[in-house]
Amino acid sequence: MTKNIAVLGTGSDVGKSVIAAGICRILADRGVRVAPYKSQNMSNNSGITLEGLEMGRAQIVQAEAAKILPHVDMNPILLKPTGEKQSQVMLNGLVHGNHTAMDYHRNKGFYFKKACEAFDRLSGQYDRIILEGAGSCAEVNLMATDIVNFPMAEYAKADVVLTADIHRGGVFAQLVGTLDCLPDSYRDMVKGFIINRFRGDIALFKDGVDWIEKRTGKKVFGVLPWYTHFKIDAEDSVEIENCCNLKDLDPKKPTIAVVRLPHIANFTDFHALSQIKGLQTVFIDTPHNLSNFDAVILPGSKNTRADLDWLKKGFESALKKYHREKGHVLGICGGYQMLGSWVEDPQGLEGKPGQETGLGLLPIKTVLKAPKTTTLSEFEWEGTPGKGYEIHMGFTQLFSGHPFLRITSRNSTPCNEAEGCISEDNRVTGTYLHGFFDTPEISSKWFSMIGLTELVAEKESMAERKERDYDLLKSHLESHVDLGALY
Repeated sequence: MTKNIAVLGTGSDVGKSVIAAGICRILADRGVRVAPYKSQNMSNNSGITLEGLEMGRAQIVQAEAAKILPHVDMNPILLKPTGEKQSQVMLNGLVHGNHTAMDYHRNKGFYFKKACEAFDRLSGQYDRIILEGAGSCAEVNLMATDIVNFPMAEYAKADVVLTADIHRGGVFAQLVGTLDCLPDSYRDMVKGFIINRFRGDIALFKDGVDWIEKRTGKKVFGVLPWYTHFKIDAEDSVEIENCCNLKDLDPKKPTIAVVRLPHIANFTDFHALSQIKGLQTVFIDTPHNLSNFDAVILPGSKNTRADLDWLKKGFESALKKYHREKGHVLGICGGYQMLGSWVEDPQGLEGKPGQETGLGLLPIKTVLKAPKTTTLSEFEWEGTPGKGYEIHMGFTQLFSGHPFLRITSRNSTPCNEAEGCISEDNRVTGTYLHGFFDTPEISSKWFSMIGLTELVAEKESMAERKERDYDLLKSHLESHVDLGALY
């Protein structure tokens, strides 16, 4: 194969991001200078580089797996949907404007040029680039303006590995149908397949592998079994679309509920909680009996006012009743803004200009305005240090109450600034800091504050846990993929 590999897919959420991360870790451990790349991401799950620039979470994960620092050249274009037909466009880590889908498509030539420039900068620094595609690589109605899948792989002179998800069913149709939708030049770029998420005895699928190889004339590099012994941060919120069935919960165990907002952003904030033994973390989208939960969290949002309106129609009375009955509420980023008296958007950054009354659980008010805050931040909570990151357009003012945290540095520049808000009764808190739970000592302190004194976070930080999981991912691929043929 050529030096660059493009991991494309038969559809969304078939495992492209994870497989690309695994390939990055394998090559890095072999001494190869390898970097990830995706020309265009569409996701509200993003992160911040050391330079204070914003990029998609998937390429941050892949850079970590490759043992290098993430850089926006790895994801030069990030689309952050604010509604059904409009997205905030991030170009090289900075806001480039809010565009409708039609406006963006009209300017695809410009964006493809910028994507190629970023790729060229990246490829000048690394031996091999592992590209990731987007969605299905065979969307015939979008192929002429596609800047992520085959056109980018062609520009990178990359060989293509096509990934399919057998758990969804119809894996034969996924692979054969995808090839049949492609022009000959693209079909020839596909060197083989990786079949993901297999359950059961892989030996029973040998006839299936033989059929695929005979039918397509292309190699099945491997069949990856379903895994549960490690967790890799996901790019999309597909993983939380099916909210937890509360009947499956153990009433004897403490439970944290996260409200699944329609425009939820950075849901990976709660991966650290979900991995704590003895704690149940669930996403909810209807106001169940909140008294069953030890705390309720309002997460980040890419459209704060729209999600606030959605909350007020379904959750407002339940949340206020929960608070009156001594429940604990935490808001992160957009969720923090929603807890205040109102959210104002005078410039229409997230839709029509206007003002939305908040939930009134914190004595704050928020105005959405530029510039966008994008920082890697260090903070303290009553002397306990932590690390996180900030991504928001809003400026929030306290008119009573107390600051929750103290920021000690932003993008490596020391500072001493009050941040967030905590209510007089200590039962409602809000912060702009994503990654709040990634520091074990901070999680343990929060557990004590909400009355879960018996719950202590493991000493292993999220950064340490991720490193272990990347190594487990590497072993998983090495055990089930013909790496000799792949490389």
